Amino acid sequence: MSNPNRPIELDIAIIGGGSAGMTLARKISTLKTAVFEPRLASERDCSWALWAQPQQLEELSPAIKGSWNKWRFIDQSGEVIHQSHQYRYASLSSSQYLQHCEASLSDSVHLVRKSIDRVESDCRGGGQLSAKGQTYCAKTIYDSRPPEMPDNCLRQHFFGWEIRTKEPISEADIATLMDFRVDQSRGLHFIYVLPFSDSHLLVESTMISTQLEDKDWYRNAISQWLDDQNIQVQSKLREEYGVIPMTAVPSQQDGVARIGAASGAVRLSSGYAFSSIQAQMATLSNSIAAGDRQVPRPFSRSLIFMDKVFNRVLKTEPRYGVGLFMAMGRTLKADAFVRFMLGHAGCIDWIQVIMAMPKWPFIKAALAEAFSHD
Repeated sequence: MSNPNRPIELDIAIIGGGSAGMTLARKISTLKTAVFEPRLASERDCSWALWAQPQQLEELSPAIKGSWNKWRFIDQSGEVIHQSHQYRYASLSSSQYLQHCEASLSDSVHLVRKSIDRVESDCRGGGQLSAKGQTYCAKTIYDSRPPEMPDNCLRQHFFGWEIRTKEPISEADIATLMDFRVDQSRGLHFIYVLPFSDSHLLVESTMISTQLEDKDWYRNAISQWLDDQNIQVQSKLREEYGVIPMTAVPSQQDGVARIGAASGAVRLSSGYAFSSIQAQMATLSNSIAAGDRQVPRPFSRSLIFMDKVFNRVLKTEPRYGVGLFMAMGRTLKADAFVRFMLGHAGCIDWIQVIMAMPKWPFIKAALAEAFSHD
């Protein structure tokens, strides 16, 4: 695949070798496919999280760093602990997952370590691509590169340390999803803690706001939380930083099909994406095998609308933020909470959540969203 004077013919071109791109690639078995990703998996290591059932945990076992059937939320008034016998909250190493996908590619799928310079789509969903002077002609192009988002959009941004502690911690069997006992002056702020063992933790300072913070701000928040919990650090293994837009993906006019986060597969109200991307890629790969290459919608229109309303409340009425998440945790039992986070909530789950929320802020937000031209 190296003669720049002769276009290389492809059935499918996948731009981006992240969660969506590599998940789709490993599910394609016979079509001539190329995945364009210049970076090595080891250069992109971070933590991905999901709620999984036993079969999915087994499938993802090469990349799982830890899993918990108990998780909690904490504020100044107390804590809520969930325990599930059906789901486990799991943390994955992104690099290990991507390496596993790469090792599972069929002979018809090639990983091209080049970035795309140019894309020219045609009216049938395919087109031409150029990478480092080499031209490729693909019958179908899927683009997983994240779109540019407006500067003032609501975002979940976080900075974390993976650490080893000097002394064993207590309750190492519980994942702390949100500890709100931290500075709330700049937006909705919480500490997220995953204990891989009683002396090996991932601790993240997470904000939901429109304004990103200097990295030292997150570091100071983590240090303060560790001091408050009397946890002493023996060594820092690594740091990670991320920004997740919590706003609808803008429409694209270039005719290229988007997949994964680029298609709106990030849950707007939570920032979770791995499970929805997995589901979207499974459906898409089955459709491709059946001759249909159209990308399925990751979420229903009604769920997107409800998430937009929720986020509008967070953005315009940030004082309600802690109470909203704590109320949700208190109202829903463990399995119902998971269904809600996965976008699979039933009518009873929704009614419980709605009844637990302050009514007037949501009525105003729903009306504003209904008449919005975004």
